[in-house]
Amino acid sequence: MRLNILTIYLKEMKEVLRDRRTLVFMLVMPIVLVPLLMNLLIGFVAKAEKKAETEILTYVIFGAENLPELADEFTNDERFRKVDFPDKEEIPAGIEQNKIRFALVIPKKAAQNLEKGEKVAVQLYYNNASLPSMVRNRAGEVIQRFENRLRSSRLASLGLDTSEQQENLINPITIEEKGTAKKREMLGERMGGILPYLFIIFCLMGSMYPAIDLGAGEKERGTLETLLLAPIKRHQIVLGKFFVVFTTGVTAALLSITSIGIMMTIKLKEISGELHDVFASISVVDLVLIAAMLIPMAAIFASLLLSVSVYAKSFKEASSYCGPLNFLAIVPAFIAMLPIVKLDWYWAMVPITNVSLAIKELIKGTMNYQMLIAILGSSVIIAGALLLFCTKWFEREAVLFRE
Repeated sequence: MRLNILTIYLKEMKEVLRDRRTLVFMLVMPIVLVPLLMNLLIGFVAKAEKKAETEILTYVIFGAENLPELADEFTNDERFRKVDFPDKEEIPAGIEQNKIRFALVIPKKAAQNLEKGEKVAVQLYYNNASLPSMVRNRAGEVIQRFENRLRSSRLASLGLDTSEQQENLINPITIEEKGTAKKREMLGERMGGILPYLFIIFCLMGSMYPAIDLGAGEKERGTLETLLLAPIKRHQIVLGKFFVVFTTGVTAALLSITSIGIMMTIKLKEISGELHDVFASISVVDLVLIAAMLIPMAAIFASLLLSVSVYAKSFKEASSYCGPLNFLAIVPAFIAMLPIVKLDWYWAMVPITNVSLAIKELIKGTMNYQMLIAILGSSVIIAGALLLFCTKWFEREAVLFRE
């Protein structure tokens, strides 16, 4: 029996490796595309951080004479450059056309009202489509700086000369935050959702084209009938084909993990901030455990895809059936990215989502290893049930030879 399965496996693997699409999804994409995407992501983050620190923002102030001290705060800050702008009514159009990055409108008698102790509303116009906004943060810093100096001056006139006295008056009660989460956990929660999504997609894509070729492809080529006439039992044929699809899926997943691990090691010195902290916190053991969870995931995908391929009449029909399967794989992986979804014993039994959540927990460093056993166990059981279904499905003549 083992010899028959091995013979089928070697025969089908040889044919699959001749297909360029299989090589692209199994080898080229994990080895080339993953490092390329990571490199682009790291470069984009580094470029965005540098731009946020060095970009000079153009602005205009209407009513600067109403509060010249605030206008001077922007004039003396090298990060801003004042430009001429004709009309206050054209502010939205000027921001949209990138003629100015933001505009301030200071109301009349602003200085007099401040002297009376009244509150003054300064209008800030900017493009608030991005969240958080660099313009809002920078302009807010300058206004806050002026406000702090004005507040200190007022409190000093009341006899509160020291900053401690002023702070005690303004904030009589303070909250001392004692967060229990480690920095890795906080950063992993924010950024740990995208990696399992990528791993699962590559695992699926690595299995898809070999599965389609070994079922629907053989029907089109007319070689399936010849294979069925061989003195080999049906379930042995299915197992041989299954292990081929399983191998390509696992290979794609493991190569994507390896590529990301190598890329993180190479690029670790070139990045800073939160992305650096997340990459530095992921160990080799974490990557090994991630790989272990993707193995039964590859078996689930292999069984499903092979069942669909066996049912389809042609390569084109099988490809159209795989579209909904892509959706069914993407949605559970996306659910794990939602902040309200946490790994518990319920989600540990939900296929695909459980693996995504477990990978996220590993990145955060908060994995409950008892749940890891449950996740692996449930995934193996589901993969075995689907493989049994695929075997029974393959044994039906009505499925193999649909008219």
